[in-house]
Amino acid sequence: MTSGGDDERDGGAPGGTTPGADARSGALSSRDEAVLAVERRSWPAAGPKERAIREHLGISPTRYYQLLNALLDDPRALAHDPVTINRLRRIRDARRAHR
Repeated sequence: MTSGGDDERDGGAPGGTTPGADARSGALSSRDEAVLAVERRSWPAAGPKERAIREHLGISPTRYYQLLNALLDDPRALAHDPVTINRLRRIRDARRAHR
């Protein structure tokens, strides 16, 4: 594909460059910032959150969580929203310890 959209850039390569990162400026892409904004909100249940992901971001919830997981290890995401990133890292670490 040669559309040059966000889906091509993030390619899903684990451990490589951060999905959606703007390499020129070293800043998060607008999509990555939007992912963090959705996650920052408090949701009463999974249904409304999944609907918002589809409507506002235009991606599936599965893709959303893939992007979000990659952002947890991105220092730019930590600099952009330390409260959300640290909260999600604590949750992830607790779940890993429980396994």
